[in-house]
This record gives sequence, C-alpha cells and structure tokens, in this order.
Amino acid sequence: MTRLRVALAKGRLYEPSVERFRRAGAALAPDAGRRLLIPSSDPAIEFLVVKPGDVPVYVESGAADLGVTGTDVLRESNADVLEPLELGFGFCRLVVASPEAAPYPLLPGGITARVATKYPRLAQAHFGSAGRPVDIIQVNGSVEVAPLLGLSHWIVDLVDTGNTLRANGLKERETILTCGAILVANRASQKLKLDAYLDLMDRIERSGNGTA
Repeated sequence: MTRLRVALAKGRLYEPSVERFRRAGAALAPDAGRRLLIPSSDPAIEFLVVKPGDVPVYVESGAADLGVTGTDVLRESNADVLEPLELGFGFCRLVVASPEAAPYPLLPGGITARVATKYPRLAQAHFGSAGRPVDIIQVNGSVEVAPLLGLSHWIVDLVDTGNTLRANGLKERETILTCGAILVANRASQKLKLDAYLDLMDRIERSGNGTA
C-alpha cells in the first residue's frame, strides 16, 4: 500500500486543515497524544504536525509528501515545491504598518527606516523593488510592539481584521501579499506516488465543494 504523509502547521491553519481532511475521508486519530506521526481514518494517509515555518522544509526534502501552509510562509521560504491547490481558508494580508502619526513612505532627513518583521526575505524584496533602502530587523515575537519600543520605525506583519494594529496605534500603509492556505507537494512524490496523490487531490477538491 502506498502511504502519503501530510505535514500540517500548528497554529491558525491547523483546525481548518484537520476539518478539510476529515471531510475528505482522512480524519486524524482522536488519541494522537504526543505521537509525532498521527494515523488517520484512511490507512493510506498519515499526518505530521510541525511548526508553520517547517512545513515547506519537510515537503521540499521529501520527509512529507504533501503539506498545508500559508502563502506567506511559502514565499518567505522560497521552497522548491509544487502548489497544486489553494484551499480557500486562512485568508489574511502581509502588510507594511507604522505609527499613525509617523511619516511614510520616507523618513525626514534621509534616515534609513528600520523595519521589524518575521518575514525578512519578503520585506527586503518589497522595499528593494521600490528602490527604498531599509534596515531589516528579524523578530520572532510580537512585531507590533517594535515601533512602540523604538526598535523599528515600521513593521511588516500578517493582519486579518487589523484590530491588533489599531490597538497598538499602527496604521496599514501597503499590502505586500494576499495570503491563504495552500496545499504543497514534493516534486518526486507527485511522480512516484501519482495514483495515491491524484486520488487524495480529488477528494480534497471535492471536500471543498461540499461534495465529499
């Protein structure tokens, strides 16, 4: 039997991903506990739950055949994977934000803006394409606090409703990327496990249309 291993991201995409696979006939085992590899109701499919940033890494390397990740994570990683299906959930935006009263897009006196972000590659590419030099500061915690503490002038971060930005006195200035959940696949697995891959793809697509 050909088995497919699917990497799921912890956090905001996890529950909707689990529900989508459940509707596709691959419900995660309810008694997974602390197991790293989690079986499903379909014996041909097992799951691996990892940090969001690790999903493209596991899929590109072949440690997982498929994975669910956000567009933001995928573009930041620049992983060499197939992108067969947008899943239709997890929508948000990657934006530039700054304090409401702060000048934008240029700082006075020719000062080079410091930009705090979890997405250094995407941020650098965005400002670089506009010919605007910036100093990127990579942070892994709450990015919104960086301007309040003087760590940065601006931030690049994910937003959904924008409530967290407003609560911290920040204003959206530009949208860099519109994001959502996407199914990614290992290039070799897609060829070597083609029948199993196509079957699961069909089930996932139909589950999104409410026909599975």
